[in-house]
Amino acid sequence: MDQLEMKKLAAQAALQYVKADTIVGVGSGSTVNCFIEALGSMKNQIKGAVAASKASEELLRQQGIEVFSANEVSALDIYVDGADEINPQKMMIKGGGAALTREKIVAALAKKFICIVDTSKQVDVLGSTFPLPVEVIPMARSQVGRKLVALGGAPEYREGVVTDNGNVILDVHNFKILNPVEMEKELNNVAGVVTNGIFALRSADVVIVGTPEGAKIID
Repeated sequence: MDQLEMKKLAAQAALQYVKADTIVGVGSGSTVNCFIEALGSMKNQIKGAVAASKASEELLRQQGIEVFSANEVSALDIYVDGADEINPQKMMIKGGGAALTREKIVAALAKKFICIVDTSKQVDVLGSTFPLPVEVIPMARSQVGRKLVALGGAPEYREGVVTDNGNVILDVHNFKILNPVEMEKELNNVAGVVTNGIFALRSADVVIVGTPEGAKIID
């Protein structure tokens, strides 16, 4: 079974958490694209969705699902998103698609965060296989880069990428994130950082892993 098939298994399994007459929070990325496609089968049962990226908004509309802005809702029943890495404590690194800030905003609205991944995303320590994305105000790029170096990281400017918020991304290599909560707080306090890709303060409530044997739910 290839990676895409495992992503589809996880995405399909997430539908069981979608309740009728609710607005669904939807993240971004390749696994979420599979979920949006599956969610199309429920378009007449739900009210609509709040999306964490413009790309996801477009895919939702293609499925005939009404898109709401985060400002139009006070809370969401669930938020479904993928991860670039996830540890056994359900904490994640996200931001490979440069939508990390909006993903944190929509996740914060949700009563339940459901993370859908394939087996390749599971790690014991965050930062093991994937650099940490940090969204930065453009004028602060060099300043933030120096701070990240001082913390032991090796930041790399993601060339040609501008976030939906008009900012830039620094991908930080060489971070082994042993205390994700403290690291998330510390990086977010650096002047010029919009947010970083550690999702520890708001970790997942449910993880659905697509495996060759089927979808495994970690609740």
